[in-house]
Amino acid sequence: MTGGKKHELTVNNNSYIIIKLLGKGKGGYSYLAERDGKQVVLKQIHHEPCDYYTFGNKIEAEQNDYQRLLSAGIRIPKMIDIDIMNERIVKEYIEGDTIFDMIKNNISVEKYLTQVREMAALAKYAGLNIDYFPTNFIVQNELLYYIDYECNSYMDEWNFENWGIKYWSRSSYFLEYLNQHT
Repeated sequence: MTGGKKHELTVNNNSYIIIKLLGKGKGGYSYLAERDGKQVVLKQIHHEPCDYYTFGNKIEAEQNDYQRLLSAGIRIPKMIDIDIMNERIVKEYIEGDTIFDMIKNNISVEKYLTQVREMAALAKYAGLNIDYFPTNFIVQNELLYYIDYECNSYMDEWNFENWGIKYWSRSSYFLEYLNQHT
C-alpha cells in the first residue's frame, strides 16, 4: 500500500480504497477505508485458527450479533453494508482512542467505567456478554463505543466484573498481555 496503485476491496460492487490496517481480531482484519471521501471501517473475515474460540459461520454471526447489540441498546458503529459472499462488512468509523491505548499510555480510563458498566447491564439484561477486552472500545466525544459486533450468551464467568475489568487498568493481566503482544 505504499506508492503505486492503491489497494481496493469491493463490497457489493462498491469499491473502497484501503488506507491502513486498524487491527486483526479473532474473526477478521479491520481496515480504515474510504469511498467518495467518507472514511469507514471495512472488515474482512478470516478463517485463521484460534486456539481459544470456536466459530460457526462468522459472517452470519456478525450480522446476527449486530442486530442483537442494537436491540440491547449497546452503543456500536452503524453497519453500512454487508457482503455475505465475500465475507466483508462496512461499518461506521468511530474515530478516537481505544481504551487499550489509553491504558497503555498511562491515561486513566476511570471515567469510562460507568459507561462500560451501563453497557454490561444492558448486555446482561438482553442475555448477552460482549467482549470486554479494551481494544474493542473507543472513546469519541467522551462517549464509549463498543466497536466489535461479537456477543455471546450471558455467562457470569465472562461478564465485565469477573473478566473484563481485569484488563481495564495497568493490572498484571494487562501488562502480561502487553508483554506478549508487542
